[in-house]
This record gives sequence, C-alpha cells and structure tokens, in this order.
Amino acid sequence: MGEPWLFCDEVIIEVKAGDGGDGCVSFRREKYVPMGGPDGGDGGKGGDVILRVNPHLNTLAYYYRHRHFRAENGRHGRGGRKTGASGEDLILEVPPGTVVRDADTGEILADLTQPDQVVIVARGGRGGRGNAAFVSPTNQAPRIAERGEPGEFRRLHLELRLLADVGLIGKPNAGKSTLLAAVTAARPKIADYPFTTLHPHLGVVVLNDTASFVLADLPGLIEGAHRGVGLGLAFLRHVERTRVLLHLLDGLAADPVADYEAIRAELGHYNPDLLKRPEIIAFNKMDLPEVQARWPEVEAAFAARGLQVHPISAATKQGTQALMWEAWKRLQEAPPPPPLQPAVPPLLRRETPVQVIRERNGWRVLGTAAEKAVRRARLDSEEGLLHLHRQLERLGVIEALERAGVQPGDTVYIGDVELEWVDWADVGKRS
Repeated sequence: MGEPWLFCDEVIIEVKAGDGGDGCVSFRREKYVPMGGPDGGDGGKGGDVILRVNPHLNTLAYYYRHRHFRAENGRHGRGGRKTGASGEDLILEVPPGTVVRDADTGEILADLTQPDQVVIVARGGRGGRGNAAFVSPTNQAPRIAERGEPGEFRRLHLELRLLADVGLIGKPNAGKSTLLAAVTAARPKIADYPFTTLHPHLGVVVLNDTASFVLADLPGLIEGAHRGVGLGLAFLRHVERTRVLLHLLDGLAADPVADYEAIRAELGHYNPDLLKRPEIIAFNKMDLPEVQARWPEVEAAFAARGLQVHPISAATKQGTQALMWEAWKRLQEAPPPPPLQPAVPPLLRRETPVQVIRERNGWRVLGTAAEKAVRRARLDSEEGLLHLHRQLERLGVIEALERAGVQPGDTVYIGDVELEWVDWADVGKRS
C-alpha cells in the first residue's frame, strides 16, 4: 500500500510566529558629548507564519512528516537608535482546497481555494520599545525598555477538500481509475482489487479548444462511510467540492441499482445538499458479454425511477467521449459550490475586557491588554515596575482589584506572571 503519508489529506500541525526583539537601554557616549541622551533602539518584529496556495500541490503529505514550524525572531534593538531587524516570515505551501481550522476550537480560519492565495495563521510579536521612546519632559534619562511580544502559537487542523469540476464516485472496483486514464492524461494506479485508489487523482478532460474540465477519481465508497468506515470521511469531504457527480456502476456487481442507492444514502447521511448536485449515471464494463446481456434489465430498472444511464466501457473507451460531453453540458448549468466561510476573520485580535477572578491562592486578572502589558514589561528594574503600574492604572486593573477586595500581601496573577499586591503608592514585585 505504500507509505501512509502518501494518502494524507488531513493533519494537525503546530506553528509558532517569531518573538519580537527586546528594546534597548542605551545612552549616547561620545567624546565631546558629555550629556548624550538615551538612544536605545526598538526591537524588530517577529516573523509571521503564512499559508500560501501552491496550485502544483495536491496532497498534504509534507505535513504528515513535518509537524512543527517556527518563524524567525526579531532582533533586539541597539544603541544609536538602531532598530533590530524584523524576523523573516515563514511561508508554508498547501494545495488548493485546503481548509484551515484552529485545532483547539474547531473554528474555520480560512478556505484556501485560489492559486497564490495567502493567509497569516500566526502573527509575529511586536518589537519592544527602546529607552529613547520613553523620553518625556519629566524623565529626560529613562532607564526603561520593553520586552518584545511573543509570537502567536497555534495548533492548526489542515484538511484537503479536493477542487474538481466533476467527481467520479462509485463502489470500489467500479472502474473509476480506468475511466480517468481513458479520458485524461492522468495515470492512476489501476488493479483488480478493492481500494486501489486510496488518494484522489485529478485529470483534465479536453474535448476541444474551448471545452475542458477537471475530473477527479475519488476513493471508493462503502456503506457506513459517513461514520468514517473504510475511507469514508476522506472520500466524502472531497465530494463536497465537486460541482457535478458522475456515478460509475460496476457492470459485474451483483446489484448495480442497490449500489447506486447505497451511494446516494451515504451522500445524504453526510450532507443532504449533496443529493441536490447534478448527477450523471454510467454503467461500466460493457465490453464484457455478461454485462451486455444484463444491460436491458439495468436500463429498465433505472428508467422506472426516471433516471437515464449511459452504457460505457472504460477499458475500450466505448461511449466515454459522449459521456464526457454530457458531463460538460451539465457542468455549464451547475453553480459552483459555495466556499466555506470562516467562523471568525483570520487571526482576529479579540480584545477582552478587564476581569478579576478570586482564586484559592490569590487573584487572577484577565484581559488582553493587561496580559500584553505584563508580557512586555521589564520586571527586573524599579523603573520598569513603575511603568507597568502606570499602565495597569490606565487600563483600570488597579481599580478593579481594589473593588474586588484585594489586600496587601495577596498574590495577583496576570498572564504567566505573579505579583505581590502592596500599597497603591508602591508597585508590585515578583514573589
């Protein structure tokens, strides 16, 4: 069967954007300039992690073998007001039809369908400001700088939903791969045993200079597919992308009509909208005498249901050209399937308000801005602590804690940092 990653069409990866560089505390020190002022530069921005559609890819196999990715950190600021270099973005290429979800929340972040389409899946942290940025009329020589923000971390669920105009569906061994090879230049693996096709194959059907479309040979369907039996869900997610469904029936099957109804039932269980897609039915292996003998009975059975069936032989190409023209005709009438809509805009920075929660060992402060202020603060100097205290006052954190009943000596948790609450005139110090 080959390497399992060759057939991978969903995978979970971890991405980490680059951290921002720290700001620099520096003072100009030159001969004949005895009163040089602060000249610490800002840190550089961390690199983003970006997904980009590569139309030449048709699998997520690379991400089956490589699961962890990290963009470059920003460089630290330097004296002379030199800003640190920004970290290089990390661009990860994915095939068209890749659906990107947050693996922890299940939210759709992007539906990547167009060549060279990009989405930022993890943003690099901003660089911290150097002490030159903190000069004020009341503080001409600040000895404070900010730390760079950490880059965002995400666990991503990548799922490939094949993009094709016409999807070949049917039970295993119906002859889908043979038909694809007969009408396109694609050369899928073909053999006379179930599940030869474990991974979708694409081919372009060229009828003339103006009529062509993409045909997909999809893995065989068995009962229980909507519950994940066999290749079930891997098969069904690809069917969702196709505009026209071509049901290929095995002429040697015990009951081709029952096979057709079983396929329809699985489609309906998975997504009832699939039953509304334009469909074409073809009866394969008409080159065999026993199949020719049963054709009138099969044709009559489908006609009784108001359905037309096209007799073909994929092996000898009998009737395949007419079948492809019928698919082209139906394709002109079929609307494109709607793209999946992200539940939230990609990487929307949702600011959360300040909230104080009583915990057994102290107080927990929640709030995007407060947590960000603590991450950027330099807690190893008195001036850095004073600056953080002023920021928390502006954000309403001090007032919220006092209103909640915090007392001197209590532990206050903000993000990953512990602070000891002291009198309001002082600032917290790490416990």
